[in-house]
Amino acid sequence: MTTANNQVLFFDTTLRDGEQSPGCTMHHAEKVRFAHQLAQLNVDIIEAGFPIASDGDFESVRAIATEVRGARIAALARCKQGDIERAAAAVAPAQSNRIHTFLASSDLHLEAKLRITRQQALDQTGECVRLARTFAEDVEFSAEDATRSDLDFLVQMITVAIQAGATTINLPDTVGYSTPAEYQQMFQAVRDRVPGADTVVFSTHCHDDLGLATINTLSGVCGGARQVEVSIHGIGERAGNAALEEVAAILNIRHDQYPFANRLKLDEIGATSRLLDEIISFTPSPNKAIVGKNAFAHASGIHQHGVLANPLTYEIMSASRFGVNANTIVLGKHSGRRALEHRLKELGFELSREELDQTYTRFTALADRKKSIYDQDIIALVPQTV
Repeated sequence: MTTANNQVLFFDTTLRDGEQSPGCTMHHAEKVRFAHQLAQLNVDIIEAGFPIASDGDFESVRAIATEVRGARIAALARCKQGDIERAAAAVAPAQSNRIHTFLASSDLHLEAKLRITRQQALDQTGECVRLARTFAEDVEFSAEDATRSDLDFLVQMITVAIQAGATTINLPDTVGYSTPAEYQQMFQAVRDRVPGADTVVFSTHCHDDLGLATINTLSGVCGGARQVEVSIHGIGERAGNAALEEVAAILNIRHDQYPFANRLKLDEIGATSRLLDEIISFTPSPNKAIVGKNAFAHASGIHQHGVLANPLTYEIMSASRFGVNANTIVLGKHSGRRALEHRLKELGFELSREELDQTYTRFTALADRKKSIYDQDIIALVPQTV
């Protein structure tokens, strides 16, 4: 899969990395249903699972590959013959597929986890990428823990992977350690030093352990990556991944700073988020960007007055652009007269200035005692003469 110079491919890993996190396990039917919604969102690649992990995961990946159209279907495999063969069988029915294989590149992982030498890692990389290419024309290679790897060795490993036939190269910040400047510089350095780098697509995969996953992803794009590996709500191992909705919103709203194109249907983000809410055991934080229930809500009287006068005063984007249900005005002890008057009119009450003042006095007294103010509470505050 190639990409134009300014085109960013969205690789969604909600069904693989996301599903591996506690509380996010999905049953077969749920995974297939969610994959169909990701296709509606128009993501470029769906990483459907890790087929070697279990028979159930294999069957889910194979069902997605069989049923889902419009996106390339990928399966993850360690750099092992059995993994690659299992992944190949799972994605074989897809109209377009990918085998995504990975091997650690940091000395810490090679020595402590895999107990192999650098040379063994290079040999394994070449052998497994070549094997994957016998099953699929599209093969992605990930250098696990790339951001904590020796740069010279990372360049060697990526060179081997490309020469063996890899078409996408992923340089993941596996443990969320990198800073934006470091991540951008790593992509630039690897692309400058690896022969044939201009023939492949480079990819980001950022974890959020230090809260930097989204900005690191964008920094990787600025460094030359043209694929971003993301998940809905940012679910994933430990603190999670870069959130698809955040990366998509930034590319759209701040196109002046990030002049890159993509194929996403932004107005499907809300539906995709709501479906994930149904499937997994928790919803995003209320103040989660784009999809949190308070993302477009205003409780401060000053903010409410401004938004009612002109939404641009406190909103840099509209909820409808992302298919999100907005709860714009939330009445509480911080609300002002303007917000209360607006809600009263929505409820069918036209009050005089004196009546509004009386109602507002009662409202603030109630709001000091009661955290949640409902419409029936507001109606009860209106003077009997109205």
